[in-house]
Amino acid sequence: MSRWLQLGRRAALAAGALGAGSGAALYLSTPAFATELTLHSSHLPWSHNGWFSSLDAASVRRGYFVFKQVCAACHSMKFIAYRHLVGVCLTEEEAKAEAAEIQVQDGPDETGQMFERPGKLSDFFPNPYPNVEAAKAANGGAAPPDLSFIVAARHGGADYLFHLLTGYMDPPAGRLVGEGLYYNPYFPGGAIAMAQALYNEIIEYEDGTPATQSQLAKDVATFLTFTSEMEHDDRKRIALKVLPWTLVLVACSWFAKRHVFTYLKSRKIAYKNRPPRKFYT
Repeated sequence: MSRWLQLGRRAALAAGALGAGSGAALYLSTPAFATELTLHSSHLPWSHNGWFSSLDAASVRRGYFVFKQVCAACHSMKFIAYRHLVGVCLTEEEAKAEAAEIQVQDGPDETGQMFERPGKLSDFFPNPYPNVEAAKAANGGAAPPDLSFIVAARHGGADYLFHLLTGYMDPPAGRLVGEGLYYNPYFPGGAIAMAQALYNEIIEYEDGTPATQSQLAKDVATFLTFTSEMEHDDRKRIALKVLPWTLVLVACSWFAKRHVFTYLKSRKIAYKNRPPRKFYT
């Protein structure tokens, strides 16, 4: 019986080795297509990346107007309200004026009818499409993603967004892009349904900053960083207040530990020779 067990084990090992070899040969013989290659976004020197650095309020303000005039035509930000902009990139009066430009359906009124009113600070950014199906129909079957937390939702964050917005180019030789798609090496797969949105001088900044493509991409990426992490500056401000007290408490704890355990660490244990005990039965 043991002989049959040994033969069965040898057959199983041989079959496993053959299967592994066949799988390796199949994997090595499979060609690697260029469509599977995606460029990784390099790290950029953002001004808010430092431990004690805050978001550039001027860049956030410019990025908001880039989103409003360019991105809002297709993308929604359903989790961001106009009140979130107060004290960051807009004053309260400016935020109220921005909110008043939209019409919000409200109600019912005293007669039970729905009505439209000007927007308020508590209202959220409007959606350019009434529903997801309408968004897909208007964009070739691909619904534009919501940009409320897009920086936190994408690998690479603001670096990825900047390179994506500035990385449009003609496809390389031998690379076919389907109809209605555009080539962007930073997008997974290389083919993206969103056309290039940012061009030089497509808008005019109110502060006179040259509206180059890279400047537009940098500002809108900074604005989207703020919407994805609105507590960014507050978190670092609180850290500046907490860190000194933490160091003081650590020093006090170390001193208390030294004081409490001084007796135990400085004691000396001495063993005295004693005569052996006598046991009587």
